[in-house]
Amino acid sequence: MSGLKLFHTTTSGATEVAPRLAEAEADVQGMVETHMETLLGVRFLASEYSTGPVHGGRIDSLGLDENGSPVVVEYKRGLDAGVINQGLFYLSWLVDHRAEFEHLVQGWLGAPAAAQVLWSSPRLICIAGDFTRYDVHAVREHRRSIDLVRYRLFGRDLLGLETVASVSGRSPAVRRARGQSTVLAVKDGQSTALAELGQCASISERRSDCDHFGGAFRRNGHAVAVVDQ
Repeated sequence: MSGLKLFHTTTSGATEVAPRLAEAEADVQGMVETHMETLLGVRFLASEYSTGPVHGGRIDSLGLDENGSPVVVEYKRGLDAGVINQGLFYLSWLVDHRAEFEHLVQGWLGAPAAAQVLWSSPRLICIAGDFTRYDVHAVREHRRSIDLVRYRLFGRDLLGLETVASVSGRSPAVRRARGQSTVLAVKDGQSTALAELGQCASISERRSDCDHFGGAFRRNGHAVAVVDQ
């Protein structure tokens, strides 16, 4: 993940935890959907949502972000040149089926949330093993809100997410700096925080050197948190 290294430390030494890709796309999708609000700031609504017999597709995940914007999430196990175009295809379908989406929101989150859906800035989040420089350039040329997020698994229960590019709709302005990384431990049910890896070099480093946010620690745009599954 762009130079990020993870180590397991003991009193006798340190061992690097090697990054790896998931065995299947569905493994990444399941992890993210289970903890979508914690990982992406998006409330989960539906998985493998059918776009009907005419369109003949399935949207990997549908959600609603903290601002009320509709969100399409598409996953790929590794590098896939078609992920952005596929996601934009589904995002266009979603914008053309507003009433259907609002009905879904109402069923899961209630009528007030459905009435406040923000259609001015629907979002696409692509989560994949990697992206090319052409992908990064392409999203900056679009007038849609698009996030490219690279993932890696570490050991048995760590999930790393790195924002490669993040562009707001109708503007080429990048929302977050490239290379922002989060590492999350996936275990049994509750969220707990860890000290930041890399930036806060050790747990003994003074906490005042890091900004505390939402149960985790941030410094220089990087964060580490724990998510229990």
